[in-house]
Amino acid sequence: MGDPGSKKHNWSKTWTFFDGDWHEGNLPIMGVRTHAAWLGTSVFDGARAFEGVTPDLDLHFMRVNRSAIAMGLRPLVSVENWLELADEGLKRFAPDAALYIRPMYWAEFPGPVTVDADPESTRWCLSLYEAPMPDPGRGTAITLSPFRRPTVECATTDAKAGCLYPNNARALAEAQGRGFNNAVLCDMLGNVAELATANLFLARDGVVMTPAANGTFLAGITRNRVIGLLREDGVPVVEAALSWKDFREADEVFSSGNYSKVTPITRVEQRELQPGPCFRRARELYWEFAHA
Repeated sequence: MGDPGSKKHNWSKTWTFFDGDWHEGNLPIMGVRTHAAWLGTSVFDGARAFEGVTPDLDLHFMRVNRSAIAMGLRPLVSVENWLELADEGLKRFAPDAALYIRPMYWAEFPGPVTVDADPESTRWCLSLYEAPMPDPGRGTAITLSPFRRPTVECATTDAKAGCLYPNNARALAEAQGRGFNNAVLCDMLGNVAELATANLFLARDGVVMTPAANGTFLAGITRNRVIGLLREDGVPVVEAALSWKDFREADEVFSSGNYSKVTPITRVEQRELQPGPCFRRARELYWEFAHA
């Protein structure tokens, strides 16, 4: 029957390593009784290839293995093997192709009480597909979401787990329904945590600030890299509990994330902003690092 999803979605060029071989296209890999498809026990990571570089690829593979452990799965692939497979996969695309690189683990069978996963049934794959880099010049308009991020007591926030994303997806849909591109989610205490799809920074009087990692959101690899690069460059960066008011009154707001890297926020609700010097320096430093 082929892939029924392909009738509605024009999938970009895709290659996936699964069960010992490379497969082209959107490979069906889960059945109706697969535990992850039914009960959400899957984890993944997302790295980028662009302009012939793959910055921090090893860190993404390290994180997916940590995520597997947090989800109660077995991290079956060493970082070295992930890197070797990624190198094989990259050769199936043009050298300068913009790609998303996605390793995954999931549970196939349930454990003794059905809702838990059997770690011995862990399966995995590595998928690479074409995904153009967003244009940073178009900017982003953001608004405060009525939805919040859970704590580790409520959800597997210590993993990059597929089951966490519907919450951010509904925040994104709600914000877009009001004419914004992205949504700002707070933690359960009301402090800003992240955007629905990226980490968030502000700048005021030349000081860059970002929400302190408190276990309610993924403190991203690109976020940590940007913080380190700015500090090495002499730009003060403060990790703190930040309110929505802080972002509404900031001189600059920008985001970081693996998919788009470093991008400017050009509207905070009804307040227009211009890409500022802290954003420009952060993006410049990241691009220099990526190509070093």
